[in-house]
Amino acid sequence: MTTTVSPAIALTIAGSEATGGAGAQADLKTFQELGVFGIVNLTCIVSFDPKNSWNHRFVPVDQQVIADQLEATTAAYGPASGADSVLDTVKIGMLGSPATISTVEGALKDGGFRNIVLDPVLICKGQEPGHALDTDQALKAQILPLATFVTPNHFESESLSGMSISTVEDLVAAAKKIHELSGAAVLAKGGVRLAGEDAVDVFYDGETLEILSTPKVGEVAVSGAGCSLAAAVTAELAKGATPLEAARAAKAFVTRGIENRVASGAPFTALWQGGAS
Repeated sequence: MTTTVSPAIALTIAGSEATGGAGAQADLKTFQELGVFGIVNLTCIVSFDPKNSWNHRFVPVDQQVIADQLEATTAAYGPASGADSVLDTVKIGMLGSPATISTVEGALKDGGFRNIVLDPVLICKGQEPGHALDTDQALKAQILPLATFVTPNHFESESLSGMSISTVEDLVAAAKKIHELSGAAVLAKGGVRLAGEDAVDVFYDGETLEILSTPKVGEVAVSGAGCSLAAAVTAELAKGATPLEAARAAKAFVTRGIENRVASGAPFTALWQGGAS
């Protein structure tokens, strides 16, 4: 008699990034490497323009198409689906417009998700500035309050907390402020942005404060590191880890991926999720 064990399931609601280093592509690869069945619902298509300083080109997915994806996914794997493994963990990546944020907000409220991991992508360089600001404000007002875990980078931590961050102590204060605003566990990423020999991230959930520190691997940010960190947190939560356990595991996973980063003709390197194997 053969028995099978259904894997944990995780959904990412995110944009496609054409070079494969970040976005939904990075999320799916991270889920697979960590033993989780990954699902993607696409919100936009982002590609870099090699003829224009590798700036972003941003194309939104039609709202009905986004809604259709969410409907199919939750029907197939949601709490009422009868599936062996229930989809209760979701990562939110690039949404890109107030309309998409409203569509996703409705799905999150109706989806019965236990874990909602928000990678608060506040700026896409391919967007008109006024539209980007509207998107940022909508994300803070509509999605942030629903999150159970938030993974802001240095810029996003400053924006969400309203603070200037130049030291680890500043990052700790910002993480506490973001938790106060959202009620979520926070993994605030200092990475290579803070001075010193170590890449420092701060975990805070209202009770536990832990500084996660590893030696820096170079002084330049690696494409996909933030996406993969949030995806790794999502995968670990889907498997039953506590938020702190998920943060520790994600930090280790991303560090190995940066150590084994992939170079290309683009002026940046990309994290390799397979570097953890």
